[in-house]
Parts: sequence; structure tokens; C-alpha cells
Amino acid sequence: MTSKTLMLSRLLAAPLLMAAAPLWARQESGLSLDQAVEKVQHDTGGRVLSADRREFGRRTEYRIKVLTPGGYVRTLAIPAEPEKRPAPTQSTKNPAGNGRGNKEKH
Repeated sequence: MTSKTLMLSRLLAAPLLMAAAPLWARQESGLSLDQAVEKVQHDTGGRVLSADRREFGRRTEYRIKVLTPGGYVRTLAIPAEPEKRPAPTQSTKNPAGNGRGNKEKH
């Protein structure tokens, strides 16, 4: 191969690799559709009837329809990305008090 041909093939391949990179990153950081199906099968003990991927802005979730051992059809929504919630903090707004709950006295 000449250097011009090699350079041209690299230039043509670069956009394809850049377009595929976000897909690889998404697979590494979150749950794949196959993993979500396996999780639902394990958790419910049922038979998966269908599995779809849904996009909501930047959020991805999998809708999995499963036939439970009891004969019911359930549709479960499994998030592809783990939830990133901040650590719970102690609230000073309504302190628990002396163990009688958070109800106000009147």
C-alpha cells in the first residue's frame, strides 16, 4: 500500500470510529439490553416475551414484558444507567423528636 492510500483509508475510517465511540462508552457505564433481560428473568423467574430500548433525552431504559410463573404478564422498566442520587443528609426541617413520629401537636 502506498502512503497516500493508507492515509486515505485512515481518514475514511476515523468518522466511523468516532460515531461508534459513544455506543461503547454507554455499554461500559450502564446495563445492556441482554443484561437487563437476564436480570428480569432471574428476579421474576418468568419467561421474557419482548424487550425494547427507549430513549428519554439522555436517559435510556429498557421495557421488558415478562410472563410470570403465576400466569400474569408484567411490563417492567429497567434503567440502563445506575441512578446517581446524592447521599441522604440529615434534615433539620422536621426532627423526629421523642419517637412519636413527625406529627404536629395541636
